[in-house]
Amino acid sequence: PEECAVFHCRRCWTVLGDSLQLCGQEPPGLSVLICFKVTSDVTWEDSLLVGLEEALLGCAYYLLTCRSCGLALGFILYSSGSDLAYLRGLFCFFKESIICYLLKSQMIIEASKVNFPAVTLKE
Repeated sequence: PEECAVFHCRRCWTVLGDSLQLCGQEPPGLSVLICFKVTSDVTWEDSLLVGLEEALLGCAYYLLTCRSCGLALGFILYSSGSDLAYLRGLFCFFKESIICYLLKSQMIIEASKVNFPAVTLKE
């Protein structure tokens, strides 16, 4: 409860999810919030994209977008190397696409500046 936040689209402020759905730590090279559940305002197409650079090189994923404004919000990893396998099927929000509303302090802050408590997926 101390750290509860609501995630909003940076462009149009649509509610996308909240910190109660966080379920993993961001991997090296990716600045993402990893959630197991999002609102119905987060959409994705049936077509897969393939990462061509950096941390997602060679990975197949679905692009997440905001239903209201179309902003690219993140991805759902479909296939990857073993280093990112734990992310498959989860919602990964790009921190630069998200604004957080912190409930306790009633502050709005960049997602990249928020430190949420450590959460780990059990194998």
